[in-house]
Amino acid sequence: MMMKKIIAILVLSLGIMSFTISDKTKYRCMIQMKNYTGEGAYVAISILSPEGAYEQTLYVQGDDEEWYHDITEWWKFQGKIRSDIDAITGATISGGNRAITIIEIPNDKIDKGYKIRFESAVEDQEYYKDDVQFELTSENVKSKIEGKGFIRYIRMIPQ
Repeated sequence: MMMKKIIAILVLSLGIMSFTISDKTKYRCMIQMKNYTGEGAYVAISILSPEGAYEQTLYVQGDDEEWYHDITEWWKFQGKIRSDIDAITGATISGGNRAITIIEIPNDKIDKGYKIRFESAVEDQEYYKDDVQFELTSENVKSKIEGKGFIRYIRMIPQ
């Protein structure tokens, strides 16, 4: 009888432990902008499936919804689902400045062919669909990746 109680306690403890282990990893993400003139840039950070379809918005730099449609490809996805993104937004980033934020990436997306995309747009200027885009690998999520548009580079560090 005592052995059954001990086994039951162990099973219950293991069950509780499995619920406390996070299925996401937090990353400190620094976005360094190129020197440019004009308004602050809106940047959308998204996870793409191995086939290239949008799966999830991780963060948006720019908290005025009036301009979200300027991030064209992301808005085609986000605008359809219209989920509340207030909790994952921050101020725009001006030319030459940097922003540091925490993003959470699901662990089951790492080393499975998923990609992360940083789109950027500046009012009355260009839009870069894949300013920074790379495969979510164990190595890449710890790297410095160069941008093609308004973003000079991004650097991610696991927390």
